[in-house]
Amino acid sequence: MLRTTTCGALSLENLGENVTLCGWMQNSRDLGGMTFIDIRDRYGITQLVFNMNDNADLCQQARELGREYVIKVTGAVVERTNKNKEIATGDIEIKVASLEILNAAKLPPFLIADETDGGDDLRMKYRYLDLRRNPVRNNMVLRHRMAQSVRRYLDGLDFIEVETPVLIKSTPEGARDFVVPSRMNPGEFYALPQSPQTFKQLLMVSGFDRYFQIVKCFRDEDLRADRQPEFTQIDCEMSFVEQEDILNTFEGLIRTLFKEIKGIDLPEVPRMQYSDAMRLYGSDKPDTRFEMLFVELNDIVKGKDFPVFDNAELVVGINAKGCAHYTRKQLDELTDFVKRPQIGATGLIYMRHNEDGSLKSSVDKFYNEEELQKWSAALQTQPGDLVLVLAGAVKEKVQKQMNELRLEMGSRLGLRDKDKFAALWVLDFPLLEWDEESERYHAMHHPFTSPKPEDIALLDTKPGKVRANAYDMVLNGTEIGGGSIRIHDKETQALMFKHLGFSDEEAKKQFGFLLDAFEYGAPPHGGLAFGFDRLCSLFAGLDTIRDVIAFPKNNSGRDVMIDSPSTIDDKQLKELKISTDA
Repeated sequence: MLRTTTCGALSLENLGENVTLCGWMQNSRDLGGMTFIDIRDRYGITQLVFNMNDNADLCQQARELGREYVIKVTGAVVERTNKNKEIATGDIEIKVASLEILNAAKLPPFLIADETDGGDDLRMKYRYLDLRRNPVRNNMVLRHRMAQSVRRYLDGLDFIEVETPVLIKSTPEGARDFVVPSRMNPGEFYALPQSPQTFKQLLMVSGFDRYFQIVKCFRDEDLRADRQPEFTQIDCEMSFVEQEDILNTFEGLIRTLFKEIKGIDLPEVPRMQYSDAMRLYGSDKPDTRFEMLFVELNDIVKGKDFPVFDNAELVVGINAKGCAHYTRKQLDELTDFVKRPQIGATGLIYMRHNEDGSLKSSVDKFYNEEELQKWSAALQTQPGDLVLVLAGAVKEKVQKQMNELRLEMGSRLGLRDKDKFAALWVLDFPLLEWDEESERYHAMHHPFTSPKPEDIALLDTKPGKVRANAYDMVLNGTEIGGGSIRIHDKETQALMFKHLGFSDEEAKKQFGFLLDAFEYGAPPHGGLAFGFDRLCSLFAGLDTIRDVIAFPKNNSGRDVMIDSPSTIDDKQLKELKISTDA
């Protein structure tokens, strides 16, 4: 080893020891007769001291070092006179006896420090430099620790880690596949897996009754803060289990992560029906760190000759406690917020419960004080509260709009504290959802999800009412994992394919291998997958998953560091039998 210790390990216990350190030159301070240099590695920073009176040549050599030079120094550990309590090694410094430049460095394009002057695009282009910064490196360490904790927990429960193929078969369900042309099979393509779903089910057929994998998955979809074209899942499956077994097993995993990584004793995770989540929060991933629950007002407000309410399928309100003082300007801002195209509300109605007890609304022309008292009673307002109301012709759209408004108010009121954690199981999702564009039902999760046994009879008559034996875990309003009990017999799986619009031939072509496997003794099984990147970003208190991925893509799906994706040589295209003609 070139070094005897690291730059974050030394303390007063090491006084008098001769040590060798290797690392990067962080900064330099020339005080005339003495020069101080901070040397950095991933473990920390240590101050080096060079004295002109002891060795003028060595001191001059130190003064010529540039930022980010890779150096090796040997010297004695001595006590600092001006101690620095901000760093672990702040009680000591190294009185340097020898200095070797291992590699010179160009001046970096941005400051490599906790607070940098580099913008997102620049830091993405030089990601290998950005990774030297403490906040980014700490995110990578956090990710590593979480992965190791996951493996320890699952190994302790007899799960086996199995790697599944990366080159698989494209399927029509779900998001778009990334496809890979096959040179040896001209005109045919592999797909990169959106998840190892069918393989982990086949492992259950194989008798591997407890499987897991921390696995890369790929989806060719539009990007945002919590999406990347390649992402990582904690993928799990179990045999001979019911839903309760899976919920208990993986609630245990999440609670273990909180305890080992953050030192938090996460309480028992509450459970909520999908129907209740939509009714009370307008979202299947509600942020339960704060209340502000939805209250349906249809029965109270209709029949008063106010067309906005009379013509609405849903009129719903929330109580923003303590916000009656909001000015007209603030209320106009909220109105503009809900009218944004991505939200799509036509307007916002409000009612103030003033400090003197009086009630004042933006629709006083239609509703007198007595009628507003009914609003107040329904929403349990107190003096100082503000009621915000949305209405619309499509119930589901109004729920989504009010969910956005609720989250916005939660943010404005400081109720979405990143250091506070609220987990939730959401259960019994619809099995199918109607897609207007294709004019057919699609699986809300995936086509291998088992329907609730008591709802199977509804598949032929009311398919939209069939509930899935499915569950999601939500943390702070973000879905971090989801899964289901799977179909494990050929007949039910064939029935599911039929209701998803597959012909027998299409089902055989796409999933014949799975249907065949079910004929050889498939056990009852189920599982789930956690979004590992999302989980890490929440633990790190970040708004984007990019900062917990070593080499992420930008919002256009590009790696600007290596300039990918890129064109390939015509010779490669010809080998792959891909035409270059426009």
